[in-house]
Amino acid sequence: MTGQFVVGLVGIPFGLKGFVKIRPLSGESAHIRRLGSVLLRQGLNEKTYEVEETAGSGAVLLMKFRGIDTPEAAKVLTGAELVTGRDQAAPLAEGEFYIEDLRGISVALQTGELVGEIIDVLEGGGGFLAEIRLPSKELRLVPFRNEFFGEVDPENRRAVLLERWILE
Repeated sequence: MTGQFVVGLVGIPFGLKGFVKIRPLSGESAHIRRLGSVLLRQGLNEKTYEVEETAGSGAVLLMKFRGIDTPEAAKVLTGAELVTGRDQAAPLAEGEFYIEDLRGISVALQTGELVGEIIDVLEGGGGFLAEIRLPSKELRLVPFRNEFFGEVDPENRRAVLLERWILE
């Protein structure tokens, strides 16, 4: 299981003091508000910034990083990913998983027959969809719901698909 997570994306600058808008990826922001420092990743470039101040409420989260004091300096960070350790990610409720932990796990039928691998989990209109790569390299989208998946065990890198027809 991965030790680092992308918890948010840096948006456009806000105001004149170097604040940027932050879009939390989990829909929750309390864990982001508590961060004292963050790793910002833009492509292959990574840099750790100390969080000087966090502000905003509701859907708008603002963050100011030490050394970023103007809108021009803040604009350079637009599009960066906020990366944190597992211990700083949003807490999970019973039956929830980090998407990072689901990527690459094997998918088998209840009989044990291997039918593919989860390569991603996407947000769809009615919920989440597991993107499964079949042994033939074809891709299938399966609603990530209890009606389709039985046991999901990221620690042992496996998930059980309840019926084969779901892939057809």
